[in-house]
Amino acid sequence: MTADGAAPAQGQAPFSSEAHAPISRLMDEPEIRRATTRIAHEILERNKGAAQVVLVGIAARGDDLARRLAEEIRRIEGVDVPVGELDITFYRDDIGLRAEAPEVHETRIAFDITGYTVVLVDDVLYTGRTIRAAMDALVDFGRPKQIQLAVLVDRGHRELPIRADYVGKNVPTRKDEIVRVLLKEVDGEDAVVVGGPG
Repeated sequence: MTADGAAPAQGQAPFSSEAHAPISRLMDEPEIRRATTRIAHEILERNKGAAQVVLVGIAARGDDLARRLAEEIRRIEGVDVPVGELDITFYRDDIGLRAEAPEVHETRIAFDITGYTVVLVDDVLYTGRTIRAAMDALVDFGRPKQIQLAVLVDRGHRELPIRADYVGKNVPTRKDEIVRVLLKEVDGEDAVVVGGPG
């Protein structure tokens, strides 16, 4: 997924036990569910409903979280919020600096974002560079009324002046630690784990 979250590819284990120190579980399934429900309520409260709101998740895992938020909003408000998926691979500022080939996902935004409040959704907010790339990519699809940011985990260490509007959990971390968000849709379980070099 993103450099902010550095999530593993589908089917990969979150850590190699040989390469990392013990893994700490920061959030379990009930905590993730409660955080998602709370964020959905906060989105509705801040925007006075969902009539002018669309959700766009950053692939991968941000899009799964966006769909979960849409389900919660439908349950709470009875409104179907459009959900899109955004690939930011070619908008990244490190695209030519990485040795490995980038993992490309599909962008699917089948609705007009002009004049709407777009809630960008990601799993982990770290340096802010992924979000900057996402905003660059997003404006290619229209001119939103405003862009808000929802993240499951804010781990700190910002390199750009970007702040989330909705946060599931603030987690102080060291820069050498790796935070992974695991979701049932991709990984078969819901959890947030952190580990560092061993």
